[in-house]
Amino acid sequence: MAPIPVRPGIYKIHAHIIGPSSLVTTTEYATEHGAPIITDRMNQLPIEQEWVIEPAEPVPGAPYAIHLAHQDEAGIVVHNDKLYVKAVPRPEWAKFTFERVIGGLKIISEKGLAWRSGHRGAQLHLSPPSPDFQETWTLEFERPVNAD
Repeated sequence: MAPIPVRPGIYKIHAHIIGPSSLVTTTEYATEHGAPIITDRMNQLPIEQEWVIEPAEPVPGAPYAIHLAHQDEAGIVVHNDKLYVKAVPRPEWAKFTFERVIGGLKIISEKGLAWRSGHRGAQLHLSPPSPDFQETWTLEFERPVNAD
């Protein structure tokens, strides 16, 4: 499928296989590569469950960078095909595109691999795209980036 444009802004990212109350979030602990990104139940505080999605470069058709909305320096990085959030320089953040699929979107890495979550609490990883719901996501637009 062809990549689709996404409106830059602050989003909650819902995991389909787990249900509408499961969101992409980061764990409370960090490892050598950053804090693992998981799917979990909706928390009262949005600090680790709101993500800024914006073009990685100011050119039409650019892939997107994703970072925590309340920590501008904490972007998504990939190590061994697993997703982490880490405070590193912006050029080191992973870049993604979005593709429309039945029931939602696929989030695709620069290497052409799809975000995947097997169950609640599992670390998100990248895998070859397949028609599985474990790779289907919904972006819930919360607000524009500068609307705080």
